[in-house]
Amino acid sequence: MYRLALMALVAFSVIATLMLSRGISDPGATPALKEGFDIASEQKNPWTSLKPNVAPGQFQFAIVSDRTGGHRAGVFSRAIQQLNLLQPEFVMSVGDLIEGSKDADISRKQWTEFNGFIKQLQMPFFYVPGNHDGANASLADVWKEAYGRRMYSFAYQNCLFACINTSDESVDDPKADASYRKPRVGKAQIEMLAAALKKHPNPRHTFIFLHHPIWNAKDLESNGWLEVEKLLADKQYTAFCGHVHVFHKFIRNGRNLYQLATTGGGSSMRGAEYGELDQIAWVTMKENGPVVSHIGLHGIYRDDLTPIVTDESGTPPAVLPKGLVPARGVVMMEGKPRSGLMVLFTKVKENNEERTLVGNSRTGADGSFEMFGPRGTNGLPAGKYQVSFLQAPSLVSDVNKDKNAAPAVAIPEKYKTPATSPIVVDLKEGAGRFEFKID
Repeated sequence: MYRLALMALVAFSVIATLMLSRGISDPGATPALKEGFDIASEQKNPWTSLKPNVAPGQFQFAIVSDRTGGHRAGVFSRAIQQLNLLQPEFVMSVGDLIEGSKDADISRKQWTEFNGFIKQLQMPFFYVPGNHDGANASLADVWKEAYGRRMYSFAYQNCLFACINTSDESVDDPKADASYRKPRVGKAQIEMLAAALKKHPNPRHTFIFLHHPIWNAKDLESNGWLEVEKLLADKQYTAFCGHVHVFHKFIRNGRNLYQLATTGGGSSMRGAEYGELDQIAWVTMKENGPVVSHIGLHGIYRDDLTPIVTDESGTPPAVLPKGLVPARGVVMMEGKPRSGLMVLFTKVKENNEERTLVGNSRTGADGSFEMFGPRGTNGLPAGKYQVSFLQAPSLVSDVNKDKNAAPAVAIPEKYKTPATSPIVVDLKEGAGRFEFKID
């Protein structure tokens, strides 16, 4: 009996080896086929794993940000074509989709142009109103005429998506000017969100989309955000907004809240270090929560690298000063290059100038800086400037940690404001490189 059992075991081993060497496998016995790969596995294999990065309920969606406030030609319409290359399951927005006007006919024409781009998408698009889309009565009426609701929610793959209108039409003060609505979430919207949570009491994750970063406002007691947080207190959620045209990540109560940069809206476009770039946010919902990334539009190309052509016009650029002088250099502190500072050039007013021109730049790891003026222009008009320094703001704010964070390296008080800074420079052609020493 023992000999027969041993022979059977040897025969089974030989057959199994032959099946694997020929790429033939039994779905019930080979892990590779269970994971979807039909491949011959041997003792040593040229791969790391046969477990694909997919799971039931995993999905991906994209988010576009501000297109207005002096939109630049060809950016948003090109982003639409780039989204078709990336193939998300759907696309969300955070408002400011048209420049907007108090003239309803002009607004309608702008929506017609915008929707011409959206119709090119190969997947659903969800509108969210911004102040350019609905901050006055005329804009609100045109929105309702075209899209109806300005706050709504839906569920997908057992995740809740809530689209909130921060240019809320409900005004508690009857004397308040309805032509411009202070960013807020009114009582009716809070009730709608509560109803959505009652309908979907245990979502895997909740995503909030709104235009203004009202969680960073001073009037949290009255603008409605604390009520939103209260409703979501026992939920895992992530929020996305726009409006500021500069990227910033906030962390409140352990949740991530993203203020996106632009998707064609007015921007100095100084790069990711300043939070100024054209982007889409990309979200992959996994079993244990979302994975969020930010994709710069400058890095998405067709499969053959041919250019993406568009005829989208832009807002005429502002008239900028002529003859700008480059201003660059290095900041030293205690004898060493000082990184992480904001260098401010404040022009000394001359000849009854109406406003004070301020240029700014961050210092890099080597203490170097390059001055930018209005709308990201490289350089400043010639003249005398007071030079002051501040700690460069971080692109990430954790409300709880920031309260207990160690103080930044101290900058002597006299250098923090133009009025008290002892450094004055005369910016003129050929003399735009400086070394500043902070005592």
